[in-house]
Amino acid sequence: MVGVGTVLADDPRLTVRLVDGTSPRRVVVDSRLRMPETARMLHEPGPETIIATRADVPAEQRRRFERLGCRVLAIPRDAMGRVDLACLLEMLSTEGVQRMLVEGGRQVITSMLRERLIDRLVICIAPKVLGTGIDAVGDLGIESLADAVRLDRLEVRSLGPDTIVDALVV
Repeated sequence: MVGVGTVLADDPRLTVRLVDGTSPRRVVVDSRLRMPETARMLHEPGPETIIATRADVPAEQRRRFERLGCRVLAIPRDAMGRVDLACLLEMLSTEGVQRMLVEGGRQVITSMLRERLIDRLVICIAPKVLGTGIDAVGDLGIESLADAVRLDRLEVRSLGPDTIVDALVV
């Protein structure tokens, strides 16, 4: 799952490419259906593409993507006017989705952490210094250490030049 910001910035395919295996369903969270119809994932063979948008997005906008072979889910708004992620995950779970890899971007990851919808966090740390770069996580609204997102069963390993931190979220 990615947010539309990632689609606009990176135009990902969201497919398995470097190892053998079947690609999972692709899910894009796009509150206002800003994803371009030229997005790569819409024109490549592969798994189903699901676009989660707000229920108040006009039906004609939703039908444009359905004509491209996507399934468009109309999801209620959350308190911030975005797709209600808890509702989306519940809807997907009724279809048998038991695991979801949330690849990003920042808004989706921040919302998932803020709403405590993540049970595991895997962080890749590259040996590069950007200075002021792109935040991986935005403001979670946490005002005390007691309310911080805690990680447990932390595992750290090297993968080439990168360091991978893998932990459960508690």
